[in-house]
Amino acid sequence: MEFIKQPWPWYLAGPLIGLIVPALLLLGNKAFGISSSLRHICAACLPAGILFFKYDWKKESWNLFFVAGIVLGGFMAVHFLSNAQPVAINPATTALLQKQGVKDFTGLLPLDIFSFSQLLTLRGLVFMVLGGFLVGFGTRYAGGCTSGHAIMGISSLQWPSFVATCCFMAGGFIMAWFILPHLLAI
Repeated sequence: MEFIKQPWPWYLAGPLIGLIVPALLLLGNKAFGISSSLRHICAACLPAGILFFKYDWKKESWNLFFVAGIVLGGFMAVHFLSNAQPVAINPATTALLQKQGVKDFTGLLPLDIFSFSQLLTLRGLVFMVLGGFLVGFGTRYAGGCTSGHAIMGISSLQWPSFVATCCFMAGGFIMAWFILPHLLAI
């Protein structure tokens, strides 16, 4: 049981995630992706007057079960498999973030930024509300999320997914090195 509580090395976790793609394709001719599940939920729950949601979402109901399994797995991991040790972060990264005002590294996310008490501050609104909107908009604009493009799209040799993943990586580097320090100063 201790093995499952520890972070898995990339050379084990990466191939396991990568094997999901051929398994889905071989077992059911299904494409891996998470962001499409939100569209299926909206198509199932919203009135059928919106053209974007007019399609047979029941054909994709397997995706909703997949996402429900992810939620259930996350719940089980937090409540039954949690490791009491703080997340291991590179000491240089910790020092850099501490210089920029991030002090609490006890959880998966720094509570100095990502907590309900921070939500009504300018920093919290920028990170959680504006950031969440931009992630949602970007996912729709790019035709999928980072996991869908990087894992499924590249493995099935889709050129747009390769370009999107390169843009995601470039955007992440730009955000981390050039924009984040200014946002942390808020």
